Amino acid sequence: MKARIWLAMLAVYIAWGSTYLAIRVAIETIPPFLMAGTRFAIAGLILYAWRLAAGDARPSRLEWRSAAIVGLLMLVGGNGMVVWAEQWVSSGIAALIVGSAPLMMALIDALRPGGSPYGGRRKPGWLASIGLLVGFGGIVLLVGPIGAEGDPLDLNVAGVVALLLASFLWAAGSLYNREAQLPKSPLLGTGMEMLAGSAGLFLLGTLTGEWGHLELGAISLRSLAGLAYLVVGGALIGFVAYTWLLRVAPTPLVATYAYVNPLIAILIGNLLLQEPLTPRVLISALLILSAVALTNMERARAPKRPLMVPAHGND
Repeated sequence: MKARIWLAMLAVYIAWGSTYLAIRVAIETIPPFLMAGTRFAIAGLILYAWRLAAGDARPSRLEWRSAAIVGLLMLVGGNGMVVWAEQWVSSGIAALIVGSAPLMMALIDALRPGGSPYGGRRKPGWLASIGLLVGFGGIVLLVGPIGAEGDPLDLNVAGVVALLLASFLWAAGSLYNREAQLPKSPLLGTGMEMLAGSAGLFLLGTLTGEWGHLELGAISLRSLAGLAYLVVGGALIGFVAYTWLLRVAPTPLVATYAYVNPLIAILIGNLLLQEPLTPRVLISALLILSAVALTNMERARAPKRPLMVPAHGND
């Protein structure tokens, strides 16, 4: 069992840690929203059909509504902003900024009325408070001053704003997902969320005029390979392994994907696409991931079960 657990953890690390690079490759010749919509439509159909064939009960209208809200927040708002931003921002930087989603969740808990789902406490404790200060300090170090002369990062302002928005929407969707009325089968619910998200992404692609820029003959094999990897590796293998791990592995072990995946994204982005890997990036990564660890430590101490959130670009 230990060997199977570690193989599944390795699958999650690699599958979700490499999706950011696959996104950047896929959108080289495929418009971003249409690419993401295609990815989630294929993966969602596969998961939905598989779980119904395996005997899962057909979802109710209320479950479809909940899945649609989660899909719109996390996949259209969260993942959609990521694929759009990666037209200008490197895959490693995108993974690092989106990796701050647990900090956004702690911030939303502190600001929203009605209290926190972690034991009814609105204000973050001292661990989460330190984590918020350290984490957002790391983000400021990473993104500012944006586009400074001679800076190898040369971050795009719109892209950074989109990634911060993606992290916030992903966090909001994750918090809603915790209390939403969804099917008992996690994979069936995931398939429903993907189908709803794909519909939203296709609509967004239509509204932004992407169909007019789509040239099937101009799509490269490299981009098709990136799309196929996102469907098989990120959306299917990654989610199946992750869902199985939640049932059989210790929660603190499964939670390590939140620290490992951004590091994998940064390293393979540098190795395969020669994305900048500077001391500023490394220090920012240390600060942000340390902050996420502090936030998760406080969550683990709360009375209710910890909230496990799939890696952003991810899923």
